[in-house]
Amino acid sequence: MTPEQAYRKAKKSEKRIPKLEPTISKDAYYSYCYAIEVIEGRFILAEQTISKNAFYSYLYAKDVIEGRWEKGEETISKDARYSFWYATDVIEGKLPDFMHNQMILENNEYTIEYIEYIK
Repeated sequence: MTPEQAYRKAKKSEKRIPKLEPTISKDAYYSYCYAIEVIEGRFILAEQTISKNAFYSYLYAKDVIEGRWEKGEETISKDARYSFWYATDVIEGKLPDFMHNQMILENNEYTIEYIEYIK
């Protein structure tokens, strides 16, 4: 069974199915969807997988954690767009120092927007 199949089965049942969770947790997208749509909260088993994907780390922090999520920050910091969104939508302020420094080094349109945002 694939992570997609496991997720769809759980979603259809409208409840957690613990025996499917190891399979779902292998895919960041389906893990995020499972956390939002089935668990309606943290999916601890999948957090390692989610934390390896910048986009889903950002979304997980925003929509599931609803605040700073240190486990995903290293991956988020490697993408200026998601770092900017993390600053504006999740932290609602200056990024943690290592992320802030990485953002400044990126020197792109998101860096300019970020600098304007934190002023």
